[in-house]
Amino acid sequence: MTEVLIKEGESFDQALKKFTRKVQQDGLLSEAKRRQHYEPPSVKRKRKADARERKARKARAKAAAMGY
Repeated sequence: MTEVLIKEGESFDQALKKFTRKVQQDGLLSEAKRRQHYEPPSVKRKRKADARERKARKARAKAAAMGY
């Protein structure tokens, strides 16, 4: 559960901004959207494989840019 401590005299807008940032960092909204509908195991494997591929491609591009 996400918790945000509010300091004395902090405005509601600042507290809301802190809460929104914390929820975004924790990935709660993306997790809720992902779980909104059932995802079969085959789709889950495909999504994870695509994510691994993107991450590897990005790492190769970064290494090439650095001259490795």
